[in-house]
Amino acid sequence: MPTVVGVKLRFAPKVLFFDPAGTEPMPGQAVVVQTERGTELGQVVDVPCEIDKGSLPAAPTPVERIATDEDLALAEELAEKEREAMRTYRQLIEENKLDMKPVDVEYLFGGDKVVFYFVAEERVDFRELVRELASRFKVRIDMRQVGVRDEARMVGGLGHCGQQLCCVRFAGDFQPVSIRMAKEQDLPLNPLKISGLCGRLMCCLRYEYEAYKDFKSRAPKRGAKVETPVGEGKVTGLNTPRETVQIRLAAGGSLSVPIEGVECPGGGCPCRISAETMEALAGPAAPSALTGPVRELGESKPEAKSADERRGEEGSGGGGGKRRSRRKGKGKQQAAGQEKAAGQQQAAAGSGGEAKAGADRSGEQPASGGASQGRRRRRRRSSPKTDDNAQG
Repeated sequence: MPTVVGVKLRFAPKVLFFDPAGTEPMPGQAVVVQTERGTELGQVVDVPCEIDKGSLPAAPTPVERIATDEDLALAEELAEKEREAMRTYRQLIEENKLDMKPVDVEYLFGGDKVVFYFVAEERVDFRELVRELASRFKVRIDMRQVGVRDEARMVGGLGHCGQQLCCVRFAGDFQPVSIRMAKEQDLPLNPLKISGLCGRLMCCLRYEYEAYKDFKSRAPKRGAKVETPVGEGKVTGLNTPRETVQIRLAAGGSLSVPIEGVECPGGGCPCRISAETMEALAGPAAPSALTGPVRELGESKPEAKSADERRGEEGSGGGGGKRRSRRKGKGKQQAAGQEKAAGQQQAAAGSGGEAKAGADRSGEQPASGGASQGRRRRRRRSSPKTDDNAQG
């Protein structure tokens, strides 16, 4: 079996295998290799290993050398030329009014060829553009049209999940993604939520499609009836990552049952949940209407007292003292209110007597109180002081 080393080129979708040719490159090192396009600089991603000859499409090309400091300096110089060429590339497209979008520019490591990448919805006549580019850079020009997915992989970015795009992190060809994969995973069919930066369906929809498809083939459908030891239930939800089924019972409450605990006899009959499975689930999720062995298991655990039981205990136990104290407090409040009302009546009566006395002084004869005033006057006449004054 031949010994090969995996090398990732800049815009190549797959990892290419080359013959180490006596070198021992380590992962992360840069190597100079020869490809169909010419001399290129790649990065080692796999250590040298033996591989079956039948899995290789052709005889591996030998690695020329591990990149030296001069090679890395040349790569930086070419990267600076690519940035300048990109500005010129955009300017010429605007001047020629071409319906195409420039994506990137790549200088091959030999420096004798430049590849210009672009995206276009229709066929574009760029012959005049190629002549102008060749006159500017004095090298061979290669125009390469790519799709929107390739554009996203070349430019890079972050997806909805906050991670680097899958097409950038994972090498390989693009696999077809359909809307059926989103439906199978119960995702919203909103194009803004299930589309990537390229405007197409996200590649990650394909990763868990097989797992969802396999689980739903074994689980009952939503709305299906399920027979349990405590009565009939209804499937309300499916949790594929946990492989559980949500069931709502007609007697009240809900259960989360593993898919292994749901027995499906087939033939269109409703699924069943055995008593053993209910015993395992007879914890805090078990309903109050449990029967049989599940009821006994539920009774072995302390349960919260109902409101009626608490009221009965308050009426028969220490709650009576509280009620008596409340009644005494209410009696005291009533007595205080009566005393307050009596004081207000006395104050009103006193104010009425003052008003009547004022009326007597003004010459009016009130119906009551005249006898007391006459007695006061007679006492004053019989006093010695009044007699002396009368004699004088």
